Amino acid sequence: MKNLRPLGTLLLALIFTTSVFAQQSKKRELLSFEAFEAKLNAAGKNAQILDARLPEEYVQNHLEGAVSFSIADKTDFEKQSAKLSKEKPVFIYSIGNGRSGVLAADLRAAGFKDVTEIPGGLSKWIGLGRPVISTTGKGLSRDEYTASLKSDKLVLVDFGSRYCPGCKRLDPTIDSIKTEQAANVKVIKIEAYENKSLVKELGVVGLPTLILYKNNEVVWQKKGGASKAEIEKALKGQTL
Repeated sequence: MKNLRPLGTLLLALIFTTSVFAQQSKKRELLSFEAFEAKLNAAGKNAQILDARLPEEYVQNHLEGAVSFSIADKTDFEKQSAKLSKEKPVFIYSIGNGRSGVLAADLRAAGFKDVTEIPGGLSKWIGLGRPVISTTGKGLSRDEYTASLKSDKLVLVDFGSRYCPGCKRLDPTIDSIKTEQAANVKVIKIEAYENKSLVKELGVVGLPTLILYKNNEVVWQKKGGASKAEIEKALKGQTL
């Protein structure tokens, strides 16, 4: 019987750990975009909207009613969160759901009862044509964009942001392809948040997004990170 005690203790620990992990995973689950919008609208003036990006990103584009909430350290977090009500709903966004997820977890740990992230972040919000307060202008028109695609080569368009971690990780790969395949591929980089109308028209709802054109027609598209091998495979498939 004594030999069973350590096993029983181990099983209890495993059950507890699994339970905690399940609760954390459940908290991290994101609403559908439609459900998020409905919840935000229902909250009305009680909505506390937080922009988890850098202040300079906030200045460029932000949701109406949002406040800049870029937290540098624990002291800063405690100071800023003290200005909020733990009883009112909190809505958070970043470019995707990276920084917003970290802030959401911190707020829940601090006792905030109702914390919700924008599913897909600001990139999806803008890509779906939802309004923002902006200082960047509309950027390229659809006609100007279409004109830039005219080429005898394949055209690889990279929609990203200089503030997007995933975009930064992809940059060296895109630069490498631009150099190595200059004879076959024309590479165009688009700063998404400076071209909001274009992003909306093309339905770009995540960053980075790669779109490959051949004779002005889309032949391949990928949202999120892509390896060099994956991109090269897509390019090779159009040059055979």
